[in-house]
Amino acid sequence: MIDMPENRISKRKHQWGTRGELLVTFQFILVATFIVLPDFPVLTHTELYARVAIFRWLLLVVTWVAALLLGAFGSMHIKEFLTPLPYPVDHNRLVTTGMYSLVRHPLYSSQLFLAFGWSIFSLSLSHLLLSVFGLLFFSYKASREEKWLTERHPEYADYALRVKRFIPWIY
Repeated sequence: MIDMPENRISKRKHQWGTRGELLVTFQFILVATFIVLPDFPVLTHTELYARVAIFRWLLLVVTWVAALLLGAFGSMHIKEFLTPLPYPVDHNRLVTTGMYSLVRHPLYSSQLFLAFGWSIFSLSLSHLLLSVFGLLFFSYKASREEKWLTERHPEYADYALRVKRFIPWIY
């Protein structure tokens, strides 16, 4: 049988926008904005910037290593269910082991650790404010995703009580 356009349309399970497509679009815009956002205030040639260099580097390394571990191992644990959309794929299962035993959203955590690490390293108030906005955005996106996961996996509610959302043992 030839797959005619009307057959493809009838096979579509979800209307565009119902699985979080707008959230993903906004996330890409947020990341792109973070990358091109200029540092403000510009402190690179100040005494303060030089004095706290060791602290800035240490914090950058710690946050970026955490981001790398959260992102890499978080992706590995859900590789067959991984999608950019917050709506769970049909063949998913609830993963609560590995990185998912430390935080419920290690991939979002990864991006937040990268952003906060860079904000502190560069002493950029503009990046710090955008990072706080990113935290609010990911909190909203995660709450939408968690609603869908709880509908599909009722045991998610108990998991959410045991495991923090983004920062192990804290938040």
